[in-house]
Amino acid sequence: MARGPLPVPTVRPGDTPVPRHPVPFAGASLVAIALLLASAASRAADCPAFLDHEFKKLHSSQSVNLCSTVAGRPLLIVNTASHCGFTPQFKGLEALHRKYQDRGLVVVGFPSDDFNQEAKDEARTADICYVNYGVTFTMLAPSAVTSSAANPVFRELNRRAGEPSWNFNKYLVSADGKVVQRFDSTVTPDSPQLTRAVERLLD
Repeated sequence: MARGPLPVPTVRPGDTPVPRHPVPFAGASLVAIALLLASAASRAADCPAFLDHEFKKLHSSQSVNLCSTVAGRPLLIVNTASHCGFTPQFKGLEALHRKYQDRGLVVVGFPSDDFNQEAKDEARTADICYVNYGVTFTMLAPSAVTSSAANPVFRELNRRAGEPSWNFNKYLVSADGKVVQRFDSTVTPDSPQLTRAVERLLD
């Protein structure tokens, strides 16, 4: 028995019309958004909590979250000062950064006046780093690195490995957030001792 045509749904005033065809790419867009959110959540879960903080960049209006900067890579964290006998170590730190950045090492400098040897003007600190020594690794705005006033990163570093004894202490941190070793000011960036530790971490 032949069937007649299917009835066409009646749309009454005030009804929301139902599209007769799916919206192109809507499913793909939702999947892409879900993947991005999952990726961001995974990075947040993988990042050590003590690095998950916003810091102002040196002499800049921009801020950076160290979890985004690190992105699962090993770190060399250094407390720096502009008017210290060890200030020329900026040159060695920059060389270390250039040598190992392609292998994943991230160098981050934390200027601090805790030992009364940082410039009082942040613009001067920036000049010494960027102009005098050609620093290209991440430098943050001055903050405390010792005692209860220490910034969140150094508060945790100090708990695990001890407070900086002076400017240019160096903390080597693995990709999973473990403090591998602390080096005092006298250990230069190009010393065999520090180089071997970095190489072991990157192998």
